[in-house]
This record gives sequence, C-alpha cells and structure tokens, in this order.
Amino acid sequence: MTRTDRPAGALQETRIPVQAKLAAAWASFMFLYIYVDYLALYKPGLINDILAGAVHEFDTGPTFVGLALTLVAIPILMILLSTTLPARVNRATNLVVATLYIPASVYNAAGESWAYFYFYGLSIGLELLLLAFILRAAWTWPRTARAGAGRGPARAGV
Repeated sequence: MTRTDRPAGALQETRIPVQAKLAAAWASFMFLYIYVDYLALYKPGLINDILAGAVHEFDTGPTFVGLALTLVAIPILMILLSTTLPARVNRATNLVVATLYIPASVYNAAGESWAYFYFYGLSIGLELLLLAFILRAAWTWPRTARAGAGRGPARAGV
C-alpha cells in the first residue's frame, strides 16, 4: 500500500520539524528535572538539611544557588534555542548540551541511599532517555539535497 492508497479514515501522519521535536524533548526534560527536585523535598530530613544550609553535602551559599540556577536555566533556554537557532548551530548546540547533561543527570544519584534507588533510578533513566532522543534527533537532522551534485537535478525524497 502506498501513501496515496490509504484506507478511508486512516489517521494522517504529519511530519514534525526537528526543531519542534527538540523543543518538546527539552520541555519534557525540564518538567522531569524540576519534579524530581520537588519530589526529593519529601525525603525525610531534607528540609532540615536545607534549613541548616546544606544540600548533597554542599553549602547552600551564593555559589551553590548560582550553579543550581545555571543547571536549570540551560535546558530552559534550550527550549527556545531549539526553535530559533539556525539549523547548523542548532544541531551542534543540542549535541554539545545534551552530551554535557548526561554526567550531570547521573551525578544526581551520587551519595543517595539505596532506599531511594527506584526514585533516582527511574528519574535518571527517564532523563537519559530524553537526552538520548535529543542526541539522536540532532545527529540525524535531515539534510537538503545539493543541486548539481553530479547526478542530475536534486529531487526531494529520492
């Protein structure tokens, strides 16, 4: 069956631009990233540690807060950048940023108790799947055919 021979009532497949896929993946990553941090507040003793000025053995001073904001702000900006940057820069930026967030995501489980293995295992696993999607979408970004590349006129889809 070809594309023109679809049965009546078949759902139409719409091609989604790579930029929209990347922006959606970064938005999904951000929802997950933020909710993991929010749900972690329910761990016994975490609020007391924060009130005492420590998170993950780090003092919650200006450096920590600045770094935490940066870790959240970059993926937030990637939502916008994925829809506005030129294709070549967009592809490279997504490849670099997603690659850098792999160790950052894995690090979030450092020092956590095994009691929270499911919580952190699931959240980090989902973050890594989203980052893998971003890397794949950026890596396989479709290219346009070059006119006059040696074998007659360029045709889309050939």
